[in-house]
Amino acid sequence: MEDLYEQVKNHTASAVSHLLQEADLEAGDIVVVGCSTSEVMGEKIGTASNEEVAEAIFTALFPLVKKHNLYLALQCCEHLNRALVIEEACQKACDLDRVSVIPSPKAGGSLPRKGFDSMDKPVVVESIQAHAGIDIGDTFIGMHLKPVAVPVRPPVDTVGKAHLTMARTRPKLIGGERAVYRI
Repeated sequence: MEDLYEQVKNHTASAVSHLLQEADLEAGDIVVVGCSTSEVMGEKIGTASNEEVAEAIFTALFPLVKKHNLYLALQCCEHLNRALVIEEACQKACDLDRVSVIPSPKAGGSLPRKGFDSMDKPVVVESIQAHAGIDIGDTFIGMHLKPVAVPVRPPVDTVGKAHLTMARTRPKLIGGERAVYRI
């Protein structure tokens, strides 16, 4: 099992680094992460929450996001209506309403719980509009991304046994064929 956790940490760090490079994020932007630790272990989503996997992912993810002065949002599972664990500083900067719940491995997920236990002044909010995102295990983070989401091809396509997808966002293109855009 030790090898699996090292692989999970390494694949997560590689994916996060690649996303941060490709997304061209600015300080204060938000990265949303959805993760099924069950899927990472090769089990059906929502059936085998794993706190050790959450630890490996969080350990790889959080320092990289913080190093770039970004906010991290950890998407909970459907039992908490995909609410998000964020730091209070993000909640205040984005003027988001808090909800009263503490995620657990069986209601929220192991990664959001790890974030709740490890972040500085964690709070839970119902929704967010993130600038980029990582989806480990097909948890469907799209509802928490700003329009327009643009796929970012990860350097690895799995974390453990879970399918990995990533996206960045860009401003909407408006104005038609005569408009000039800076992309």
